[in-house]
Amino acid sequence: MILFSEIISAQETSVSDSTDLLSQKEKLSASNKIAFKANPNTSDYDIYYHKLNWKVDPAKAEIAGRITTCFSAKENLDQITFDLADNLIVSEVRQRGVNLSFIQNSLDELVIELPKTLELNQKDSVTIIYSGNPVSSGFGSFEITQHNGTPILWTLSEPYGAKGWWPCKQDLNDKIDSIDIFIEHPSKYKAASNGLLISEKIEGNSTLTHWKHKYPIPAYLIAIAVTNYVAYVDLVENEPYEILNYVYPENEVSRRNATAVTPSLMKLFSELIEPYPFSKEKYGHAEFGWSGAMEHTTMSFMGSWGRSIIAHELAHQWFGNKVTCGSWQDIWLNEGFASYMEGITIENLDGPAAAASWRRSLINNITSVSGGSVFVKDTSSVNQIFNSRLSYRKGAMVLHMLRYKLGDETFFDAIRSYLNDPKLSYGYAKTGDLIAHVEEKSNQDLTEFFADWFYGEGYPEYKISWFQDDKNRLSITVNQSQSHPSVSFFEMPLPVRIKGTNGESEILRLEISENGQTFDLDVPFLISEIDIDPENNIISKNNSSILGIHGEVLKNQISIYPNPVQSTLFIKNESSAEIYKIAIYNMLGKEIMKEQNNFTKINIEKLQPGVHLLWVQTSRGNFHKTIIKS
Repeated sequence: MILFSEIISAQETSVSDSTDLLSQKEKLSASNKIAFKANPNTSDYDIYYHKLNWKVDPAKAEIAGRITTCFSAKENLDQITFDLADNLIVSEVRQRGVNLSFIQNSLDELVIELPKTLELNQKDSVTIIYSGNPVSSGFGSFEITQHNGTPILWTLSEPYGAKGWWPCKQDLNDKIDSIDIFIEHPSKYKAASNGLLISEKIEGNSTLTHWKHKYPIPAYLIAIAVTNYVAYVDLVENEPYEILNYVYPENEVSRRNATAVTPSLMKLFSELIEPYPFSKEKYGHAEFGWSGAMEHTTMSFMGSWGRSIIAHELAHQWFGNKVTCGSWQDIWLNEGFASYMEGITIENLDGPAAAASWRRSLINNITSVSGGSVFVKDTSSVNQIFNSRLSYRKGAMVLHMLRYKLGDETFFDAIRSYLNDPKLSYGYAKTGDLIAHVEEKSNQDLTEFFADWFYGEGYPEYKISWFQDDKNRLSITVNQSQSHPSVSFFEMPLPVRIKGTNGESEILRLEISENGQTFDLDVPFLISEIDIDPENNIISKNNSSILGIHGEVLKNQISIYPNPVQSTLFIKNESSAEIYKIAIYNMLGKEIMKEQNNFTKINIEKLQPGVHLLWVQTSRGNFHKTIIKS
């Protein structure tokens, strides 16, 4: 028991820490020179291909690039605008060997004049040649650091850091259909990136590494990392792709131990959700110089290597990379899902008790503040977008509550439908898209559920009053108060566990739709207590369950004394109820003594000293009382 509790406690801590690490990753990468909205000046064209040529050295804070972009016009175009930090200097823009006019302005824009107006849907391309010392956004964008005395270069662009190191289009509307990445770097290093490794060509003291990615991808998920990596593979049984890991040589042994779980996680997610969405390429990890992690498509960049973080980043390949949130207000579609898949991992690899403990740790954090919405109301605030309590933990619990409400079959069927919607698959989605699929598969109107738990703030507090009559008919009345005025009543099925005096246990599901609702049930045993949400399925706090008014009246009118007691218990009945039976149970729920004749006094000399439960059954109901034998 002690060992198990220590394991669960450690697990809760690691889960909490991993979520904080992940949310801090995005917060830090989003700081500094960032505007939390797409540039409207880049909305008039679609990108379908990038050829990305970069020359870098991990020992030098500089980059030289040659970026060819193929695009199609969404309206008549006489110029095209890219996002690019103004400290990166563009030397040339070419189109089929002809130099084009351009300007760089203080809005971090590169504006290129086209030689002739493009008509709607017409395709064209430009090549941008630039160089400079990239501006790093906090701990992300473009970083030069060291590990064990060796330089490392790495990038992390979420949400709008890509423009800090290359000319791009940063929005949540357009995905690039395919990319080729060519990284020229010193030959003593290896370069990690998205997609399949095509070649590593050594030319003198330099290596030209070519990666190719042929799935749609947003700019913020394109990344590179360069250092003296050691590469190794974790094989996925019966799959054509591999898990390719690039790690620091000094950490190879520990990283091999950490990533060994990845194939089993891949198998779990693929069976539960759908096959890995980038199976024609690879999955992998690249070690980098930050303590969190980032889900770059097909290769997550890892600074921490706990199982929860590995599971979280892998889950993003479905939730965030295949289907990407269509606005930062809906970031939970990325982070809430990935966080919930951490819980799915615990549930399947560690068991239901460990998963319930994980959910309790989330609920404790969520309810530590009385308000807060999963829906991001202020996207100008990085703390609101990447809020670990709301976007991650509450988002995960909202998904779990939806699963509890609908059942496993309907829930997972709806998720698969969402991921495979032709309008969303390898594209962008908003919360309304998810709701539509869940409503279709469940044949339920979920307006109220999402109004309460997603858009609304806070959480409920449940107060249960219960009473069991002499025929074992159980009456439960449920009242609820809310921690925040944005929600008048949280509609949600409520699980309760009824416990019997002989150790019986049964979980009931109460379909609650209004305050003060009463449920009458036949229960084939005497009840000693009722627990609210015993498996931590609902976001709630300060719940309580008490014996109802009838039981309390009886308890006050039927006196049992003295307490503590040495040898004789006296019963004084001042009620109109007739006593049928008095029984005494130990704390394990085993009946150890009963009296069905004399209801004025009971000799308990043979009872072992300690705490016991005395149960009184009457014509007007039953009640229990704790007694102490001294």
